Formats: sequence, structure tokens, C-alpha cells
Amino acid sequence: MEDLSHYNAEGTTLRKAQLRLLDILVEIDKVCRKNNIPYWLDFGTLLGAVRHKGFIPWDDDVDITILRKDQKRLYKALELELPEKYVLQNHKTDKNYFLAYGRVVDTKSEIVSIHKTEFAKAHNGLFVDIFPMETGSVKIKTAFDLIYGRTFRRVNHFSSSKSEYIVACILYLPCLLIEFTLRTFFSVFQIKNLIYSYAIDFFTLMRNKRVNSNTIFPLTEIEFEGHKFLCPGNFDAYLSNIYGDYMQVPPIEKRQIHSLEIKFND
Repeated sequence: MEDLSHYNAEGTTLRKAQLRLLDILVEIDKVCRKNNIPYWLDFGTLLGAVRHKGFIPWDDDVDITILRKDQKRLYKALELELPEKYVLQNHKTDKNYFLAYGRVVDTKSEIVSIHKTEFAKAHNGLFVDIFPMETGSVKIKTAFDLIYGRTFRRVNHFSSSKSEYIVACILYLPCLLIEFTLRTFFSVFQIKNLIYSYAIDFFTLMRNKRVNSNTIFPLTEIEFEGHKFLCPGNFDAYLSNIYGDYMQVPPIEKRQIHSLEIKFND
């Protein structure tokens, strides 16, 4: 088996970043367990836990997912209970944050991002993304988000022209009404398929793939960097649905690190 330890050897910037992310994740886990809020490791974080028992060696982010119905409760708990060096960030706490999901950010670090639009945010430190999921149809969501995703980001000050912003403001209310209607419909019919919430439209891995709640619940625990975190009960089916043969390590050219530079301020 290939030795991958050179990616995140002890003392490297990447390893320092991973350990800082682990600290954030530990604190989120504490808040969730204290308040009985279910969450689960997702995407590369879950894959890393299963395949490497920790971070994918070249990975520099952490993803978790919650049910949308728990989002407000979690946000409130995080704002009250997180250590001072961490902040909850979403489009309501930061006027220049244009994404439709929240994250917990480390204020004692700074990411020099590939995406120039990231620099406008109040906090650009290392972060753990918190994605909401809810019942729905992948096909309907994908079609709707072609408009709503772009509208949401531009209303929330994504880099765009004045004309794009005006058009987005005009479309925003109708989009909110459609969103409410879709949520009401799927709630009434108690659909078990889960989707990432509306306006989160960049998950090409998940677009045309259904996630059945039975592969997630009941949740179980998995080891990640020497700690126990929650994960989908049937993580094999969950990961296979996203990645196919997820235990196969990708070729070198597909091992992507997201950040150009990470600075530590403490």
C-alpha cells in the first residue's frame, strides 16, 4: 500500500490545520451531544474516518451534516456554548457570507483561499461546514436551484454586477414561496429521501443520487483521529452512493488541497 504520510507529516502546515479542525469538531460534538442534536460526519470527513481512521492525508476541511429541523436549535446552542475563539458564521451573522449553510470558524487562523470572493467575509479562518438535509426530490431540487442557488448567493452579496443583484432581489421572494411550497408538500407526504437543503447547489456528486434516511439512521459512532464521532448507521451504503469504490485511493492528480495558504495567529 502506498505511504501517504508525507502529505500531512507532523509539523507541516497541513497537519497543524488538520489538528485545529479536529479541535473545532470536538467542540461541535460536545454541543450536539449536550443538546441531543443528531449530526453525522459527511463527504471526505466520513470517507477519511472509514478509509484512514482520520483525515484523508491531503484533506484540509471538515464536513458534517444535520437535519434542517435541528438547524436553528444548533445555531443557538453554538452561539451560546462555543469557546470564544470560535464563531458561528452564516448569511445572517455575516453580511458578506453568501452560502446557504453555516460553518464554525476558528478566529485564530486565516485561509488564503482559491476563491477570491471568500476574502470579503468577516472571518476567513479554518472552518467546519455544517450542511442541512431535509426530505425532498433530487431532480426537483436540481432544477429549482438553477435559479434559486444563484439568486440566494447574489442577494447575499456574492461578487456580481449591480444588475445581477437587482434581478436576484426581484426573484428572491418568488423563490422563497416555491421553497416553502416544496417543503410543505414533502412534509405532508413524509418522503424518506433526503436532499441537501435548497440553494446548496454545488454538490455534483449528489445531484441525481437519492439518499434514503434508512442509510443514515440510526446513527452510529466511528473513530476519527482518536476520537469518536457520529456517522451514518450504514456508512458503507452511504459512501458507496457518493463515491462508488470509496476504499480505492485516487491517483495523485486527483488529490486536491483546497487552500493555497493557511496562517496561524496564535
